[in-house]
Amino acid sequence: MARQCSSRFERAARQLGWTRIAGIDEAGRGALFGPVVAAAVILNPKRRIVGLDDSKKLPAERRTELASRVREHALAWAVAEVDASRIDAWNIYQASRQAMTAALQQLCIVPDYLLIDAMKLDVLIEQKSLIKGDARSVSIAAASILAKTHRDARMDEWDAIYCGYGLAQHKGYGTPEHLEALKRLGPTPLHRHSFAPVRQAGCWSTGATQTALPMF
Repeated sequence: MARQCSSRFERAARQLGWTRIAGIDEAGRGALFGPVVAAAVILNPKRRIVGLDDSKKLPAERRTELASRVREHALAWAVAEVDASRIDAWNIYQASRQAMTAALQQLCIVPDYLLIDAMKLDVLIEQKSLIKGDARSVSIAAASILAKTHRDARMDEWDAIYCGYGLAQHKGYGTPEHLEALKRLGPTPLHRHSFAPVRQAGCWSTGATQTALPMF
């Protein structure tokens, strides 16, 4: 039976006395380019947002619409990035945890309970890790949608700067088109150089002419 996204985990937490429940998720963990982005959201239990679900299941237009509703109706929300250089320095798992912690710390309301997609954070707040939590908990789904739409918008911005890679289409993931562009153009400063396809592209493109572009 398929798991459905609902508020059952939030209701269970409230029955135990927790009142400020934050959902946390990340986007871009498996990409080859750009930051990993995390979001934290404290939904208002009195303002139901219909349609919250795993952001990967939703069409882009629907994600954008739901992201707007989350920002409007949530009690608190925040988004944080960890860039490619820090991903290379730490590894993607630790970078994802750091992004989640940063988003949590930026909330204007301090939560007393966390629902996190498949991770544990080193914070002194009661928390529950849920496998595939973005498809099971509305709070995690809301965070998933904010993280995904934020990161996709960033990819659209970078697409105008790093032309030829197709970032607006594949959002930095390792599609055949992206791998071919890497082989042809070599990696940019914002690619994750610790990831094998990017390292290999660096070897393939040795001696190739690359356009010097600014670091941001």
